[in-house]
Amino acid sequence: MAESKPYNDIEIDTLMAQDPVVAFQMSLFNMNPINPFQNIRKDPKTITFIDLFAGIGGVRKGLELAIEEFGYKPKCLFTSEIKKHAIKVLHQNNPNEVVFGDITQIPASIIPDFDILCAGFPCQAFSYAGKRLGFEDTRGTLFFDVERILIEKRPKGFILENVEGLVNHDGGKTFKIIINHLNAAGYNVSYKILNSKDFGLAQDRKRIYIVGSLKKAPDLEDFVISHATLSSILESNRPVDKSEFIQLLLSKYALKDLYGKSIKDKRGGNDNIHSWDLEMRGTVSDKQKQLLNMMLKERRKKKWAERYGIEWMDGMPLTEDFIREFFDDENLHDMLLDLTTKGYLTYEHPKKVITNPVRQRVQDKTLPKGYNIVAGKLSFEVSKILDPNDIAPTLVAMDMQRIFVPDNGGIRHLTIREGLRLFGYPESFTMNIPINDAYDLLGNTVAVPVIREVSKRLLNTIF
Repeated sequence: MAESKPYNDIEIDTLMAQDPVVAFQMSLFNMNPINPFQNIRKDPKTITFIDLFAGIGGVRKGLELAIEEFGYKPKCLFTSEIKKHAIKVLHQNNPNEVVFGDITQIPASIIPDFDILCAGFPCQAFSYAGKRLGFEDTRGTLFFDVERILIEKRPKGFILENVEGLVNHDGGKTFKIIINHLNAAGYNVSYKILNSKDFGLAQDRKRIYIVGSLKKAPDLEDFVISHATLSSILESNRPVDKSEFIQLLLSKYALKDLYGKSIKDKRGGNDNIHSWDLEMRGTVSDKQKQLLNMMLKERRKKKWAERYGIEWMDGMPLTEDFIREFFDDENLHDMLLDLTTKGYLTYEHPKKVITNPVRQRVQDKTLPKGYNIVAGKLSFEVSKILDPNDIAPTLVAMDMQRIFVPDNGGIRHLTIREGLRLFGYPESFTMNIPINDAYDLLGNTVAVPVIREVSKRLLNTIF
């Protein structure tokens, strides 16, 4: 075998996240550039694992809790993550460990032998919140890095977590590919969609959990169900927000009347507050409010796309003639002009689909203009006020900054500690980073108690 040479600075940057602290730790590789882990010895009372696409370490934390409950000592031998503020959190909670960078650039041969592989492989490609490109998206193909490591290292088992949308993506073809590849790698696989609200968390969060072992498929049925409400995780007497928008909101509604309410001009229903309910852009008559509420529902119906002769989209502009079919009022024309002038409505052409060079929607100026609601889901400073006696909706990175809770006679953002509690992290877990970075990471993390219970089923199978 040719003599090995220490890694140079460029190679260190390639293998590691672009972080000065991490890059320095990578220099430790130079002590043994062939395999820095070759002197690791396995303690029979220790269960070892690696953590890929680690985020802030939620899958790891759930597995560690399960291993300890199982009577063994957990030991992480290898962690991979590329997001800088996630790496900071990993270091805060595991200060003596190296965090490796882009797993696609790291050969499996240098990873030490281990018992269990953990991976919350990137979910954006399969998420309902994204474009759902799946394996057409480079983030989707990162599953194959999990596969190559399983094939080369042959651990006893693995735990994978992803969004619920993975199961039905591309008519189920994507998920079938994943399961077939795991089976072909020699693993007996189980999978199940589980909701964090059934595991003692005050959040409605459905995710797919995929586990496998070389022995037999773990049992993922009949978990013990437990429930909690937001009141169990909320802090009290924290500073409230006093923006102009929030003052307007509280001037129109009593605090308790805001519990569980969403603020958006995208859906109707009694649980939604709209810009016209707050009269944000000027006064709105009761009849105009009725018109706007009806337009919210009608603009989603496919029959209008058929009438236009274009592909349906959720939220079509409607011509005055279309509107008159469900709201025939002698003052309709003047009402529409007034609402457009004030900015509650926009007057625009419907959109057609074009596919060259990429699929997108553009206004079709050959078709008559119609009236459409202006604001969308994330148009307001506050998108939802949580009810302390209920649970949170699925928390996602893109709108955690707009979720508020009642406190001290007003409303405020979730604190970092409350966010951690909503995902079941222990109180000892540290997250000392700017709050917007924390929201970004929390919206993409995992439900720790669910991972713990799933891990216990895996451990019962392989040990």
